Amino acid sequence: MSASPPPRATSATPDPILVLKGVSKTYATGLTALKSVDLAIQRGEIFALLGPNGAGKTTLISIICGLVKRSTGTVSVDGLDIDRDYRAVRSRIGLVPQELTADAFETVWATVSFSRGLFGKPSNPALIETILRQLSLWEKRDSKIMTLSGGMKRRVLIAKALSHEPNLLFLDEPSAGVDVELRRDMWDVVRGLRDAGVTIILTTHYLEEAEEMADRVGVIAKGELILVEEKQALMTKLGKKTLAIQLSTPLAAIPPSLEGFGLSLAAEGSELVYTYDTTAERTGERTGITRLLQGLAAEGLAFRDLRTEQSSLEEIFVSLVREAS
Repeated sequence: MSASPPPRATSATPDPILVLKGVSKTYATGLTALKSVDLAIQRGEIFALLGPNGAGKTTLISIICGLVKRSTGTVSVDGLDIDRDYRAVRSRIGLVPQELTADAFETVWATVSFSRGLFGKPSNPALIETILRQLSLWEKRDSKIMTLSGGMKRRVLIAKALSHEPNLLFLDEPSAGVDVELRRDMWDVVRGLRDAGVTIILTTHYLEEAEEMADRVGVIAKGELILVEEKQALMTKLGKKTLAIQLSTPLAAIPPSLEGFGLSLAAEGSELVYTYDTTAERTGERTGITRLLQGLAAEGLAFRDLRTEQSSLEEIFVSLVREAS
């Protein structure tokens, strides 16, 4: 882990650390778990892979990490083929599984040090100390794994994955079973790893997690990668905004002259809600808000306040998966 972060990749200077081309997986049972996935992960980014249970997330990660054999396609890490250069590729990858599996009777120090040795790396107590301190595990270094909380065990898994100094780290549901406070601590840890030069790929069911941390988002459904987009661009392009108009006097129903706006009543008739595409704002097209406000004035409807709300990544995700079903 270098002291200063490397230059971040940009669209003008792509620097992929991981490239998948035409990767598919069909099991002997006939189940197709992945369908011709093409994906490039840029060096130094945090990439969130989202999808419902059974979408193919774990199969994809397992193929990259050499745990599952793909049916078709090629995978390269740092320009190295995962079959031809298996050992070199595996040494560049760290994997934090979803399951809290660890040597229950070992100490934190022993299990992390042993993980480094599994990759043929020489003993490096100073590095192990640095990793444990970064993950707030130093005070627990002599504690047995079985005595730790769920959040601490999760940190130990990350420490084990980092012990051989990978530059590509997979986090499978990194904050599963972790309370809200520890989850936010985990996000800080992940950002710190990225700033130290580690490329992060995470799967998560907490869409707030992806929205908080990811640079780019991929959505997978039924084995197909249906979308890859920069997080902010995705939210701008596919998100919706709502304009909530707080009326001075509640309405029993929407006036006929305003029915064409697709309005809805909320807050017991004291609020009108108008939904519009954010793409209209981005391209300079009309959102219809001016015309709506003119319509309110023509009806003699006074309002006390206006507020806008953007669709969350969760709402966008649910919409995308529903369309792919």
